[in-house]
Amino acid sequence: MTTVQVTTPGGSYPIHIEANRLDRLGQVIPDDATAIALVSNVTVAAHYRERAETALAASGKRVIYIELPDGEAHKDWQTLNLIFDGLLQNRLDRKAVLVALGGGVIGDMVGFAAASYMRGIRFVQVPTTLLAQVDSSVGGKTAINHPLGKNMVGAFYQPIAVEIDTAVLSTLPDREISAGLAEVIKYGLIIDADFFAWCEQNVPALRALDRQAITYAIQRSCEIKAHVVSQDERESGLRAILNLGHTFGHAIESGLGYGIWLHGEAVGCGMVQAAELSALTHGLPADSVERVRTLVQAIGCPVQAPDLGQEHWLDLMQVDKKTEGGQLRFVLLSAIGQALCEGVPAQALQQVLEKTAAPARV
Repeated sequence: MTTVQVTTPGGSYPIHIEANRLDRLGQVIPDDATAIALVSNVTVAAHYRERAETALAASGKRVIYIELPDGEAHKDWQTLNLIFDGLLQNRLDRKAVLVALGGGVIGDMVGFAAASYMRGIRFVQVPTTLLAQVDSSVGGKTAINHPLGKNMVGAFYQPIAVEIDTAVLSTLPDREISAGLAEVIKYGLIIDADFFAWCEQNVPALRALDRQAITYAIQRSCEIKAHVVSQDERESGLRAILNLGHTFGHAIESGLGYGIWLHGEAVGCGMVQAAELSALTHGLPADSVERVRTLVQAIGCPVQAPDLGQEHWLDLMQVDKKTEGGQLRFVLLSAIGQALCEGVPAQALQQVLEKTAAPARV
């Protein structure tokens, strides 16, 4: 087992990474827990509910199960209330523990529910997608979507543990693996050029879920995120660099409708757009832009953005948490491994949208 420690003002906790970690979930439940609420969705439950319930019951605590619909389209108030309904109907108190078994949507909603129920109860992240394992389960961001913007309603709230079972990735569709790898290569782009180069060299192994390669990719991603979050828990400065490609990506998700593109697919394409913008505004070399495009394509993510229309693009991007005083701010690259966050000239953004979001040419 590999352990990465996260230390923030909001709480310190371990990230445990190993195959079949699912069977040891009961080990992380605190002795004073009065009950456990396992929350998952219909798709994940078909594979892992029974194992998770058995492992949690080994802690000697009462376990209840709450099932949610699957998909980004259900990351809303109505679905969030299903969690509160289950907690209240079963009379769980402040010493109960929530367990999020699923991808980023489940993790975000269960975390937000934990932050809100009785003004805060403990929760454990058990991410079952690659994207959730390397990104959304770590760092304490919790949220639901609003029709006008992604993840605009939520809270910073840290889990008490993140339990990563690398073996569960074998049941994921290839598309989900590609989406997760987009977040993996993001870490190399923003802070670790050597890791980016390692990803370039190991694409076949990563896509095939080679045990050694995927375990290292998850570990290194978690180490980088833990390092950034420990310095800036609430995204007042450095943590913003974790959003490389996300301003473009969130606009794609909102513009097309949540769930049409996977989050990681939109972020992968958004990183290509951010690289193009970096070339115009910060002199990112053309060969570096091409390396980004080539790797995003190699992992199986789209590199051509949908044509949402310039005006609609701008409207969608204005609903972004990095916007300050009405000015759009983007995570940009001065070089591979070096990121910053700042505003850009409107003309440069327009050029990039014309280049990257035009209809595909035949």
